[in-house]
Order: sequence, then structure tokens, then C-alpha cells
Amino acid sequence: MSKSPENQAGNDPLTTSLIEYPCEFPLKIFGRQQAGFAQAVLAVVSKHDPDFAAASMEMRASKNARYISLTCTIRATSRQQLDALYQELCDHPMVVMVL
Repeated sequence: MSKSPENQAGNDPLTTSLIEYPCEFPLKIFGRQQAGFAQAVLAVVSKHDPDFAAASMEMRASKNARYISLTCTIRATSRQQLDALYQELCDHPMVVMVL
């Protein structure tokens, strides 16, 4: 029995990527407006991209200032790095959503 083309090495949709690494990759992280949110996000992002420049983080408050969005453009080196970063951010109690 032969494998279908979708499951052959290099064609697995779970392991293939349309992104060419390394690359600059923007992440948008949303959370409630609260003390320490930006610092918590910075700690997680820096863990996965030690060269991330904190000064490059863009911050924007929602219309009613209840939420804040942070844009962090990292140097992505692999899908595994991005997956681990997304998972840690999504699991963080201060983070509402990651795009």
C-alpha cells in the first residue's frame, strides 16, 4: 500500500510551511489593560527570540482603553519556534488573543 501524496514526506500539511525562514514575522498580542502586560509579553517573546528589541514593540489601546494590543515583529527561524511562541503566549493568563 502506497502513501497518498498528501502524506508523503515534505507534503504533510502539519509540517510544511509557506513561510521561508529566517524572516521577520509580526505577532499581534491582545490583552486587558493592566499593569505588567507589556512586560509579561516582552519576557515571553524574548525567551523565543533573544535578539528581540523591546523598543520595537508597538502598543495601541482600544477605543475605550479596556484592551491593549502589542505588535512584536520577531526574527522567525523555524515553524517550531513560532509554534512554541504562539502556544506560550496563548497559555499566558494575561493574554486574550494572539494573531
